[in-house]
Amino acid sequence: MIPLVDVKAQYAPLIPALKERIGEVVESGRFILGPNVAAFEQETAAYLGVPATIGVANGTDALVLALDAMGIGEGDEVICPSFTFYATPEAIVRRGATPVFADIDGATLNLDPEDVARRITPRTKAIMPVHLFGRPAPLPELAGLEVPIVEDAAQAFGAEGVAQTGVTSTFSFFPTKNLFGLGDGGLVAATDEEVADRVRLLRFHGSRDKVDFELVGYNSRLDEIQAAALRLFLPNLSGWNQARREAAARYAELGLGEICELPADDGRHVYHMYVVRSSHRDRIAAALTAAEISCAFYYVTPMHLQPAMRFLGWEPGSLPETERAASENLAIPMWAGLDESTQERIASVMRQALARSAA
Repeated sequence: MIPLVDVKAQYAPLIPALKERIGEVVESGRFILGPNVAAFEQETAAYLGVPATIGVANGTDALVLALDAMGIGEGDEVICPSFTFYATPEAIVRRGATPVFADIDGATLNLDPEDVARRITPRTKAIMPVHLFGRPAPLPELAGLEVPIVEDAAQAFGAEGVAQTGVTSTFSFFPTKNLFGLGDGGLVAATDEEVADRVRLLRFHGSRDKVDFELVGYNSRLDEIQAAALRLFLPNLSGWNQARREAAARYAELGLGEICELPADDGRHVYHMYVVRSSHRDRIAAALTAAEISCAFYYVTPMHLQPAMRFLGWEPGSLPETERAASENLAIPMWAGLDESTQERIASVMRQALARSAA
């Protein structure tokens, strides 16, 4: 079976070093907010080119903490895409704010700045673009709308320009991500020191010292074992992302563009997932599954039509590009280290699926 993502293929060469790092944490007896977390925050801030990063428990908490630190809550609106994972609007609702969905650009699957502009009201307090599948959203155009930006960068660690525009940017270290942990983990990057300090307070019950509590906060901290593993993986990230770009280029060279719509060219894309589009995706997916090749459809029910978001009053047809993408997208195998022979097999099965139907 060819998996959609082969996480172990990436970290297998690092297992001896990984065991050593974890052993050091166990021997130290420091498991919460210890030296590895502090060092990882310094290293990721340098990597991303931001003043500060703050390690938290997971990517969803990162979104909630970022919004809270920016003072966004009840009565406020945050514009975001509907073609995204549920955590994006969920975090907005958890803060008591209202997610306002905007349509996407059909070529990039990221927010359409023109549609975002049409949805700005006096209650709009932030725009939350998602760097979907590893492709950076159109940040310069969104920044030109003069509304604070919270970047949902869960799928795009290492992509060029990410975290440079938003007041805050959030990341997930879920094991399938480009930079991944050994379980859950997350990060908030901040371009504003005051906001960064507020996130630090919020992640630990609003306290600096366990004695005085300045804010009503959360219990959301990146643990030492995860930080130790992430510190080992971070220096490999640029190479892993380049390997993903090379695999994406091979898919194009193998002629997939003749049978489906490939991701638009973008040298900044880090291909968290490799997602094509086709009106025949069900036929292609059935052929892949029969050949023991994993594939997936993403966000088949977009967020504006999810049961939990019905209270917002959106109807089918409200976001045409989003709904079309939901009906056509197909993710095929992608990871750092995906070899050419495996890609040739995948491409062959996809071509044969459409050839048989045409006959």
